[in-house]
Amino acid sequence: MSSLDQARATQLKNIESKTGKTIVELRAIIKGTGLIKHGEIRGMLMQKFGLGYGDANSLVHFALQSDAQSAVEASGASIADVVGQIYAGTKAELRPIHDKLMSAVTKFGPFESVPKKGYVSLRRKKQFAMIGPATKSRVEVGLNMMGVKATPRLLQLPPGGMCQYTIHLTSAAEVDKELIAWIRQAYDSSG
Repeated sequence: MSSLDQARATQLKNIESKTGKTIVELRAIIKGTGLIKHGEIRGMLMQKFGLGYGDANSLVHFALQSDAQSAVEASGASIADVVGQIYAGTKAELRPIHDKLMSAVTKFGPFESVPKKGYVSLRRKKQFAMIGPATKSRVEVGLNMMGVKATPRLLQLPPGGMCQYTIHLTSAAEVDKELIAWIRQAYDSSG
């Protein structure tokens, strides 16, 4: 078991202790609420169980990731198949942007790539980036990092979202040293 897996297992065990519920029970509660937005689910967990932001956030990630992984396993699809579905149809022209980004990120070191419904979450101890088609003509890269000054290209997002910054890309040529440096900074700060 990697140190990342050990840390996650310890945190989930602590969440079970704090709430008096098993992870299976907590996932069922989350599903039972009908909430689908990450921030809404996190807020509900904080209010209902008195969890801190970090624990609630991790629990939402785990529950949603488990759902996504279960869907992948149930369908028999590989991660590559799910990513292929994200970039299917009118979004197929955006796949070279995604591939160029992933090629650069894999050089940083170990991380987890978790495909969601419409994007791919990149995680170490916590999520450091999200990559996915925002529209049929634009890929959005969401980044989690602190203390970086926004620019016309690096857009700061309002607090409480999944990421602190976003960058919009319309061609693989926009995957440049500046963008890779920002992703690297997010990677380094995530664990």
